[in-house]
Parts: sequence; C-alpha cells; structure tokens
Amino acid sequence: MHETIGHTAQRYARIATGAKRPSKNAPPLAKRRSLRSFTVKFHLKRRVDPPPPDPLSWTVYMLTIADVSKSYGTRELFHDVSLFIARTDRLGLIGPNGAGKSTLFNLILGEEKPDTGTIEWERGADFGFLPQESAPAGDETILHIATSGKKLEPDEDDYDIDYTLEPRAKKILAGLGFKEGDALKLAKTFSGGWVMRAHLARLLVAEPALLLLDEPTNHLDLEALLWFQEYLTRYPGGLVVISHDRAFLNALCTGMLELRSSTLHYYHGNYDNFLVEKEARKSQQAAAYKNQQREIAHLQVFVDRFGAKASMASRAKSKEKQIERLKEVAVDEPTEELRKMNFKFPQPPRSGLKVIELEHVQQAYGDHVVYRDLNFTAERGQRIVLVGPNGAGKSTLLKILANVIPINGGVSELGSNVVPGYFAQNRLDNLDAKATVFENVMSLRTNENQLSEQQARAILGAFLFRKDDVHKPVSVLSGGEKSRLALARILVKPPNLLLMDEPTTHLDIQSIDSLVGALKNYEGTLIFISHDVHFIRALAETVLHVHSGRLTPYSGNYDYYLEKSKAGDARAALTAGFTDARPVQTSSANLKSQLSNSKSASAVRKPSTSDIRKFREQVGLLEKTVAQLETKQAGLTADLEAPETYSTPGKAQQLNRELSTIVDQIATATAEWENAVSKLEAMEKA
Repeated sequence: MHETIGHTAQRYARIATGAKRPSKNAPPLAKRRSLRSFTVKFHLKRRVDPPPPDPLSWTVYMLTIADVSKSYGTRELFHDVSLFIARTDRLGLIGPNGAGKSTLFNLILGEEKPDTGTIEWERGADFGFLPQESAPAGDETILHIATSGKKLEPDEDDYDIDYTLEPRAKKILAGLGFKEGDALKLAKTFSGGWVMRAHLARLLVAEPALLLLDEPTNHLDLEALLWFQEYLTRYPGGLVVISHDRAFLNALCTGMLELRSSTLHYYHGNYDNFLVEKEARKSQQAAAYKNQQREIAHLQVFVDRFGAKASMASRAKSKEKQIERLKEVAVDEPTEELRKMNFKFPQPPRSGLKVIELEHVQQAYGDHVVYRDLNFTAERGQRIVLVGPNGAGKSTLLKILANVIPINGGVSELGSNVVPGYFAQNRLDNLDAKATVFENVMSLRTNENQLSEQQARAILGAFLFRKDDVHKPVSVLSGGEKSRLALARILVKPPNLLLMDEPTTHLDIQSIDSLVGALKNYEGTLIFISHDVHFIRALAETVLHVHSGRLTPYSGNYDYYLEKSKAGDARAALTAGFTDARPVQTSSANLKSQLSNSKSASAVRKPSTSDIRKFREQVGLLEKTVAQLETKQAGLTADLEAPETYSTPGKAQQLNRELSTIVDQIATATAEWENAVSKLEAMEKA
C-alpha cells in the first residue's frame, strides 16, 4: 500500500509542478541523482503545494481526480491531470478561454467521461453546480427555484417541514438583489440574468458540500456581488470557482488552479500570490533549462571531438549515454502564453478641447426622475470613471453622452470634430445577432475607410477570431467572444470619445490585460463604468461619483478618490452611497412641471443648524430601531435552529410567523432610515 501511495504522490507532484513524466527507460532515482547538481536541485528542491495524500494524515479528500486525460479529436485538453479537493478548500480555476475549464467541470459532474483516469467522490459528499447559462424558466416562481421545489407548508398528516427554509431563501434572494414581493413572481417574467441569480440562491440555500461555480459574478451587479462574496467567506463547504474577477479570487481563494498546456498547475494562496509564484517558477524553470542545455552542449562537444578516436571511444560513448539520460529528464523551455489578444487602437482624429457638454439636462423614465438639473463637461484626453450605487444613473449618463437615449430637457452638445463610440453593457446592443462575426465587421465598411476583406480578417485575428471562427453566427458566441467582437468593431471606425459600460465583463484575465494595454496608449477621451478595481486603477485619472442626481468630481486617480471619500474598501467604494440613489421622487402630476423648472429648488430655505441637529437625532432613533429589530430576528432564527423547538407542537409555526413579521418590519424600518439619511445628507450640503 505504501508503495502505491508513494507512486501516487510522485505522480501528483509531477502534475502539480508541470514536470515531465520520466520515461520507462529512464534510470532509477538513485542513478539520476548522480547527474549534474542543477538537475538534482530542480527536481528535489522545487516546492509542490498542496501535498499529495499521506496514509498517516487525517485529511479526508472529498473529491479525487487521478491521471485524467481528455481529448477532442487531435486536440488534447488534459494529460494525466490529478487533483485532490478537501471540504475546506477554496480554489480558483483559471486559464485562457478554450483551455478546458468548463470541460473539467463537466467531467467532475459526470456529464462527460475522461479518456483515461478516474474521478471519485467521498461517500455522502454532494455538490451544487452553477453553469454560465441556465435553461429557460418555466411556470415556477422565484421562491420555488430558490427552495428547490421543497414543501413550505405542512400537509394535514405531515409536519416534517423545515420552517427555516423559506426565511433563509428570502434572505438570500434579498442579498442577491431581489425586491420584496419578487419571490412569488413567475421566473419566466424575469430576464435570464435574474433567473441565474435565483439558481445561485438555490445552491446557497441547499448548502452542498462542494460548490462548483462557472463565472458566478457575470450576472451580478456590484452590490449583489459584494454581498455574495461576503456570504461565501462564511460558507461551510468547499468551493471551486471559474472566474476572471481578480478581486473576487483574491478575497475568497486559498489556492489557484491554472489550466495551461494540457496540465493543471496548482499555486498556493489567492490570485496575487499566484502571479508571484508563477513568475518565480518560470524563472526557476528558465534557469534549469539554461543550465541543462549548457551541460548537454558541453558533453556534445566532447563526443564530437573524441567520438572517432579509438582510444577515447568508450569515454565518448559514456558521454552520449549521459546526454540521453539528461534529455529523458529534460526540463521544458518556458513558453509564452498563447492565444492572447494583441491590438492597439488606431489614432483617432484630434477633437477640440471641449469634447462634450451637458447643461441643465433632465432625464426620467416614466415617473422616476434620474436627473433634474445635470451639468457636465468633458475635455480632450480625460480618462473618467463613473462610480456610485446601483440605480444612481451611471449607465443612463453614459447613454446620454452617447446620444443613445433622448433627453427630456436641457442641452447636450458635442465639441468640434468629436466622433463618439459607445461600448454597451449588453453587447448585443452593438451587434447584429443574425449576422456572422465577419459580417458584423464588414457592415462598418464605408467609402472613407474602404475596409477590405483581408483587413477585416486581420482585425478579427487580433481578437482571436481565426479561420472558420469568422463565419460563426453572433447568436452562438460566448459572452467573451461577443465582447471581443464588439471591441474589434471599434477598431474599424476609431472614435475620439470612447464611452464604455462594463468593458471587462466576460473577458478572461489575459484579454483584460490586453485591453488595459491598448487603452493606455489610446489618445482620445475615455469615459467608462467598471466594477473591476484593477482595470479602474490602471486607467482612471478622474473619478466622477454619481448619487441622487448629482455628480461629484474627484480630480485624481482611484486611490485619490478612496482617500478623499474616506472609503475603507476599494471595491465597496464603487457603490458608495445609499440604496435609493435617485433624486427624491414626486407624483406624476408634478413631474412635468418640476422637469421644466429645475432651478426652482434653489429658492428653498436653507435648513438651520438646529434643524439639522434635530433631524440627525431622528436618524439615530431610526437606526436604533433597525438594530433592535435585527437583534430580534437573530434570536428568532436561533430558536428555529434549536432542535428542542420542534418538540413542542405548533411552536415552530409560531416562531416562523413572528420571524416573517420581523423581516417585514426590518425592510420598512431600513427604508425609512435610508430615506432619512439621504435627506440629512442633502440638508448638510445645502
């Protein structure tokens, strides 16, 4: 048994570090140690994490993947991949698009079979899987999805009900952004992204031993993402997540798995640790390869010089065998990453100093006012990021600047020689879903640019659309491919005012880095929205905070904004503000008159210091009320989780009713507190 486990340990070490399998004709380890010291140093001192299973260890592995290989035709995705996952592991799975990350999930789920190798689960272990896209919703409600269709009310003769299930599901749905009352609505009345949130809630409510999540943040706005991220830090099971979100991986992961060159490489720590360790391994591999090649060349010189001399033939033959042994345990030469976007924006025409100006702009959707008296100016060469809470109007502002939606009042004026370009959050807004990739680019051909088919193919090739890929219909493209195609179209007609709404969504990390590099060299004006802190820090030179219909500029980069706004967390600061970020709403009867007379607010009396002090006291009382209700909620939840509660008939039902009442009271009290805080902020700034 020890011999078998030792063999498994050697195999795992080889797969984890990317070292080559010794050939069957390779000398035994004792003889290989007699080779040059650089070989011994590379193979024996190289750190491998995590360690392979130890027969004396108490670690129980929930999932064991051993020597798995998978190919499609002549394309090999995995070769002898091994992996051990414990119940406490938090692993991020990364790699370029097409490396096989989703295929690995399919193998784990049993939806596909490996060509060789085994995948074994610990007895009793269960898992939950969230795919990138879900099947169309039927006639079930959002709550039905979140509770996996389980009974929420007892039958006449059956009281075996989990009375915590419904309140837990509603709490998780609220955290993921669903409003009160949404739980009982039919799922088919929601968009695909919201249905995915309901399925995510289902997994969190069920709490399986292992969560397998494929791009779970794609359908979440930032507030829901931050809640979800915090929830996962307290999740009691294991986690394997495919994600291109650096901040998300840094916050959650204790280990990183990189799929590269048909091999699964393990790195200890989060994504930032992965970058450091990967570079160190690459340097170590390069040094070992260089030393090894130098030694082979040195031995070859001896063989070439003395191989034909009878007196030295035996020594030359010995050197030849030594060369063969070195080649059998040879270290591969480090290779550069393949299939990476490589492009730059063509120099756009130079615009005037003033690029765009908004004066007293009014914008509303029905009765909901977004902006009453909006004033904004952007100048040539500025790089502005829009931040603020969801619902504040960031995307609306970008659409106003792009002239995608008409304004209700005021003036929007482009500067001299300005050519705007809009990169929509919904990529299909910029694409023709019925056309092919190639046709979407060629449709931009004009008499001015005289775009040829060869030029179109060259542009698409820079965005990884090669050979027959260009004939794919847009409707079958992945989210990442749609993002790359939308970027490719920008190159055909380069704007000097680039407006981008969440440009990094669906892009893998390598593609995001390529986009950052291209935008750093872009000489036009850039205004964008992003939830990617790395992307913002790399590009933004001005931060514009959007809240309650007002724009607050910070004339510095994102770190300057964090310092001045006194935000404690770089990511949470992107949504700094309060839940209802819109201006105070008015009745439909007064809406038109207020929009047409937006300056009338200046005539309102400025509140006195006494008024502000009294209102601040009211805010404090409302906050205390919310805290007291949350304490009661925690107590009722604890009672419902206690086993003795269910020994008294009817007690669980009573506690459940009380808990539902408290939840409703918390929602009402929280809304009153948030409105009061918003009014207090307005009074203090008046």
